[in-house]
Amino acid sequence: MRVLVVEDQSRLAEAIRRGLVAEGFAVDVASDGERGVNLAQTIPYDAIILDILLPILNGFEVCRTLRQAKIWTPILMLTALTGEADEVKALDTGADDFLAKPFSYSVLVARLRALLRRGVRERPSVLRAGDLCLDPAAHVCMRGDQVIELTPREMAMLDLLMRHAGQVLSKADILDHVWDIDYDGDDNIVEVYVRYLRRKIDLPFGRQGIETVRGAGYRLAVDGG
Repeated sequence: MRVLVVEDQSRLAEAIRRGLVAEGFAVDVASDGERGVNLAQTIPYDAIILDILLPILNGFEVCRTLRQAKIWTPILMLTALTGEADEVKALDTGADDFLAKPFSYSVLVARLRALLRRGVRERPSVLRAGDLCLDPAAHVCMRGDQVIELTPREMAMLDLLMRHAGQVLSKADILDHVWDIDYDGDDNIVEVYVRYLRRKIDLPFGRQGIETVRGAGYRLAVDGG
């Protein structure tokens, strides 16, 4: 397994490198964010250990850049001890896990191995279908350059549809993911919210992004309609 460590504190970077090599990993080290991006875009790493406070590009910028380039290598981000805001931002920009400094080396290795077991999968922080864009963390939806105001429930439904673009989702699927376990109302609520969404993301733009598949459910066109 080949791991990239992006850390500007040379003593810490070397300690991590030596420890991982002793565990059987092949390890490359980058001391700034720009070098980290260049290596990650060139070499197919199995995982990346990424600090936040880096020269040139910080860890958030590195993570965001890689995810926008559709590089889904698992990222373990190193955050400050009291950095709750950093932890939230790390996950929202596309990191898979975080570890607060100072950390136990054994925990670092355990977290890294857990990421490797999950493997590589797409997990964009910003969802796109054609010119339809949804940033769940920022609570922003756009069609082209037009901002669309959505309620939290509408955003949750659109999030689900965009993550499964091109796939048919039944009413039951949507209820299971968008409404909580205590909801015991009519499943026609799904139709109601589909209409709400169409009035906001489709009709004003002359689009038909949300398709009804008779007898099966609903599907968001891969190109956004």
